Amino acid sequence: MAERLFPICRSITGNGVRQSLHILQEYLPLEIQEVPTGAAVFDWTAPKEWNIREAWVRDPSGKKIIDFQENNLHLLSYSVPVHRRLSLSELKAHLFTLPEQPERIPYRTSYYQENWGFCLAHRQYEALPDGQYEVFIDSSLEAGHLTYGEYYLPGETEEECLFSAHICHPSLANDNLSGISLLTFLARELQKKTRRYSYRFLFIPGTIGAITWLARNEDKTHNIRFGLVASLLGDPGGFTYKRSRRGNAEIDRAAEHVLKHYGQPYNVIDFIPYGYDERQFCSPGFNLPVGNLTRSQFATFPEYHTSADNLTFIRPEYLQASFEVYRKITEVLEGNICCINLNPKCEPQLGRRGLYDAIGGNSDSKALQMALLWVLNLSDGEHSLLDIAERAGCSFEMVQRASGLLREAGLLMGG
Repeated sequence: MAERLFPICRSITGNGVRQSLHILQEYLPLEIQEVPTGAAVFDWTAPKEWNIREAWVRDPSGKKIIDFQENNLHLLSYSVPVHRRLSLSELKAHLFTLPEQPERIPYRTSYYQENWGFCLAHRQYEALPDGQYEVFIDSSLEAGHLTYGEYYLPGETEEECLFSAHICHPSLANDNLSGISLLTFLARELQKKTRRYSYRFLFIPGTIGAITWLARNEDKTHNIRFGLVASLLGDPGGFTYKRSRRGNAEIDRAAEHVLKHYGQPYNVIDFIPYGYDERQFCSPGFNLPVGNLTRSQFATFPEYHTSADNLTFIRPEYLQASFEVYRKITEVLEGNICCINLNPKCEPQLGRRGLYDAIGGNSDSKALQMALLWVLNLSDGEHSLLDIAERAGCSFEMVQRASGLLREAGLLMGG
């Protein structure tokens, strides 16, 4: 999926977003929403729609030296139409490079201030000769729509888990084709399962997309019990979980628990009002329990927002590991129930019920035996299985397995 989406030039609006969402519709029954330019969304308005067809720069000899068709990062996103000749010094005012990474093209935007420009490798920039240059940008910036995709997967209850990925970046593989692809296949996985909760998947332009969705769906936010913003999930870095503004919401505890027991390096950071769209979902007027789960944290790796964030940077094994972590988090959320010990006065005789026989000889028999005792002791209707797993210092899977054995033996009633 990332390979299919990579060549498409996406921005916060425009046909590139629509084309990408239509590809996602091949995998999911995605609803595509169109919000007209100028629509009020809290303190913002839906922006003008931007579309790009062609953009290039010719040097004094007439040679095309920068071409949007070769790499869509070459163009400053949201560049207004231009066709003119100008000197090198005039041109340089509209060129963007990364002197500290001279071989890479930067990703730059000018969403809310009309401008134009090109991005190029700094080594190429340094070699530009004096003379007259021709600049051509065939773009449009006019009234249209802001477009986003939404998929709602109903469960047994209306309480829901919100997953969101930003879809506004052009050819950047980790940021965020990794998040878009992972959530698409996570939704397909959840379709196959019995679901206690409902799930809502958003594929939206960053910042303005989240603001727009919240403004148009404020009446639905009271159902959101958990949420994750998915981004930067295909690189080789360890996992990073950024807590929700609440700091100790069930999604925070579930994500941290899964990462602790997954067996790969990870880091947990507290909420800050900067980053991806978790900052909109966690704004004080909503304060939704939404965290952000990535691999490397944004702006901490040299490939970030450069042409090096390409299809060779993300790898199947890292995407697969990220997918497994997200899947395990949904399993914790789905299975995190409170149980009641039906034989609460002293320990029941487990051997008579065949429970010691059930675990004898297994390599994890001692861990399972302790999990059985912890579940029996804390199943008082006030402690969830995640509470018990954290208290016992074992994995949620082990506690869930123990609770299942105890229910089969008639010692436990599920909540």
